[in-house]
Formats: sequence, C-alpha cells, structure tokens
Amino acid sequence: MESISELNRRHGIPNQVSFCQDAHGFIHVEVNNPQSSARIALQGAQLTSWVPKGEEAVIWLSKQASFLKGKSIRGGAPVCWPWFGPHESQGDFPAHGFARTALWEISGVETQADGTTRLVFCLPETSVPKNQWSHATTLESRMTIGSHLEVDLVTRNLGSQPVTIGQALHTYFQVGDVRTIRLLGLEECVYLDKVEGGVRKVQEGAVSFTQETDRIYLEATEDVLIEDPLMRRQIRITKKGSASTVVWNPWIEKSAKLGDLGDEGYLHMVCVENANAAEDRITLAPGAEHHLWVRYSLAPISR
Repeated sequence: MESISELNRRHGIPNQVSFCQDAHGFIHVEVNNPQSSARIALQGAQLTSWVPKGEEAVIWLSKQASFLKGKSIRGGAPVCWPWFGPHESQGDFPAHGFARTALWEISGVETQADGTTRLVFCLPETSVPKNQWSHATTLESRMTIGSHLEVDLVTRNLGSQPVTIGQALHTYFQVGDVRTIRLLGLEECVYLDKVEGGVRKVQEGAVSFTQETDRIYLEATEDVLIEDPLMRRQIRITKKGSASTVVWNPWIEKSAKLGDLGDEGYLHMVCVENANAAEDRITLAPGAEHHLWVRYSLAPISR
C-alpha cells in the first residue's frame, strides 16, 4: 500500500482531492469540489459521505460505525460482491462477499469538464481470497461526484468458463424519519419477503415502513424515489444493469442485535440497494463484462 504522501503526490488534486489516514489506519479519499463533498474509504472502496452543496447529507453513516481492518462499516454504500447475502453453499464465507472488507487501490482521479470529480478504484488480485473465489475476474468501481453522484461497478470475466455473480450497492440513505417516508417506483413488483422466510408477494402501492423490512424486488428496473416530507426532498435512484432492488430497514429489535446502529439509528436510514440478487443474478460469458450503474440525485418537494 502506498503511503499517504505518495497517494497525494500521485492522485491528489489541490483543493479538491486529498488522502488522509485515521487513528485506526484506514485510508480515506476526501473530495471537495464546487458541487459537493464526499468521503470514500479505500477498504471496500466504500462511499461513507456525499453532501451536495447547500443540502443536508444524502448518505447515512452510523455514529457507532467501527472502522476496523477487515470488518464491515455500518452505513455508507458498501459493495456486495461476488455474492449477495449468505453464500449459497459455504456458511462460513462472509455475508455479501469479500469486496466490502477488502483493501482496494485507486487507479485514476480526474476533474471533468463539467466540474465533477471522477475516481476509479480497482480490487487488486492480492485482495481476493482464493479459497473463496478462484475465478479470473476483475472488479472496478467508477465514481463521479458532483451535484449528482454516479457509481459504475464493472465486473469482467477473464477466464474461459462462464461465471455467475450476485452483487449490490448496499446504500444507506439518510431520512428525516423512516416512519414518514414513501418509496415510489416499486408498485406491482413481485418481491421476496425475507422477514417471512422468502415468501413471494406483490407490492401494492408505495412502500412504507412500520416494522422490520427486508425485501428483494425482482425484475425491478424502474427509477425509485425516496419521498421524504420531513427533509422536504426526493432522492431519485436511477439505474442500469440491475434487475433487483433490495429494500431494508432493521427496525427496533434487529437494530439492538446488530449493535452498531445506535438506539434510534434505524429511524434515520433506509437502504435501497441496486442489485442482481436471488434469481436475478448475472452470468458472464468468457471475455464479457457487466456494468451495474446507478445515479443518485435530489429534488425538493413542497411541505
């Protein structure tokens, strides 16, 4: 791993992109351009903050989040890859794969003509546990940070056999009170209700929250809007290359068991995840690549 001074020398942009190291040894990229600010941990290439200028934070990070090497960070936008949820045959493999706790490298930083900042992260071969994943694949995360935020997760199959992956951008969004928000855009979608053991249901109307919610919406490709009356805004989630949308809030009892959400953390977050999960997993032919792309943007709403 390059030193902070070397990272700043090679990839820093004066008054816009810099690298720092916290007390736990985590290296973070800090972006501050005329349109927004952001922070990304090199562990997991995990976005932990995005704040458009003049707006409140869009991404939620738990006040109890622990930044420990090899441990997942509660909040932000973790990268779930190359499987989503528990591994289908190996119970001792980490949930949601190894990418979110692996150390990534930064391979490109630039200011674009429209004033946004583009960062490219790659998962090096040395960070892939061979006992968990022996396929010849590469993984990149390309972020564009500005008044909107884009993430393009790119998987390539360099091998001679097809490879099947599950994946998600497990993004936690900050909301005023989860009990007052609505999710629009999932109406009439079939979903797997994981709270009830994977029972298939059909969404009727907007999604609202009154209890623990853990759902995989299948063949869900439309934009999703998080309508937040307390924060007087809509968060629009636009995506390509994602056939599933995962919606999660742990509610009270599950939050207490997790231990790193805080007493009322669940009230101020909702996960809306762009995914290819369950029966929507992706199979890549030899030489093929797949893009899971998402754009987050804000719009005001009246009281």
